Amino acid sequence: MLSKLARGVAIASVFTLLTGCNLVVMDPSGDIASQQADLIVVSTILMLIIILPVMALTVFFAWKYRQSNKDAEYDPEWHHSTKLEIVIWSAPLAIIIALGAITWVSTHTLDPYRPLDRIDAERPLEKDHKPMVVEVVSLDWKWLFIYPEQGIATINELAAPIDTPIQFKITSSGIMNSFYIPALAGMIYSMAGMETKLHAVINEEGVYDGFSANYSGEGFSHMRFKFHGLSDAGFDDWVAKVKEDSRGLGRSEYLELEKPSIAEPVHYFGNVDPELYQAILNMCVDQSKMCMNEMMDIDRKGGGGIAGIYNVMSLTYDTPRERGSQPLPSTKSYVATLCTTPSGGLSQEISSIPLFDNGVEDDRFSPVPAGVSTGF
Repeated sequence: MLSKLARGVAIASVFTLLTGCNLVVMDPSGDIASQQADLIVVSTILMLIIILPVMALTVFFAWKYRQSNKDAEYDPEWHHSTKLEIVIWSAPLAIIIALGAITWVSTHTLDPYRPLDRIDAERPLEKDHKPMVVEVVSLDWKWLFIYPEQGIATINELAAPIDTPIQFKITSSGIMNSFYIPALAGMIYSMAGMETKLHAVINEEGVYDGFSANYSGEGFSHMRFKFHGLSDAGFDDWVAKVKEDSRGLGRSEYLELEKPSIAEPVHYFGNVDPELYQAILNMCVDQSKMCMNEMMDIDRKGGGGIAGIYNVMSLTYDTPRERGSQPLPSTKSYVATLCTTPSGGLSQEISSIPLFDNGVEDDRFSPVPAGVSTGF
């Protein structure tokens, strides 16, 4: 008896440890996360309307019709009750309708791509408001935050003024991750060659945890950062502190930065290449590669024919890992490119698609860009 009591006390004591947990998801500091917490509460209550009676009735019937209870009424011929059927089916149906309506409304209201229309429940936003833009890149295994309006960048540290709408533009250097600040808003995936978006606002000053919630390899558990909710003056001071760092972040610095590292400390970059994020998004920070927007432009204009099949400027973002520091191979190279934007990987502009080694001699590349092969 004492051993059972001791075991029960030991099990109960484990639950007391939960009192030290920070239920940030249910007590967030951002309006979007607060609405999501309310949605969780409402959905849980609606589901408990069905679950609790079912659990209670299960215990009740098991007790009432136990084998030792000889006074319980037993009717072996009973098989149907219209009233009971109405109760059994109408209650869950009503819950499903209610949950469906709530899900429909909240899915559109809390769409991460939808610009904010309020700071909180009591303060709407002006229609012509302009959110602060933060460009987010998930790396192995760290986070890069670029502030295009401020011209700065940071590693593993994020800051924003309170009550200011934020637009996050999110991509990845390689493997898929997920960007998540529980106190601010929901989780959003980051994927190479794609841009996902998140609109959010932080309403209380403080320091909050952010991390990747999607397993991405050896250093995944260290993909954590601090998010600082600051006053307007505090944010200005933070930007000034970052700008004091003399280091700049351009293409060459980024290529070094994207190499895998674990438990990377916070870094500041006082200035940043304004075209870097677009180069990362289009997977052509390495200027020997064709940018994704260039390739799409070729496709839009009809494609590059057979030359495009063997295009050495492919969008394989991890090719440097496969070949190390070796240059692109020179065997049987074909090139098909239209460089239409100044942010492209190749700066040579041409008026049409050159075709090499496919039966058409074409010397419209004059001079031929370095590293481009035009023969077998």
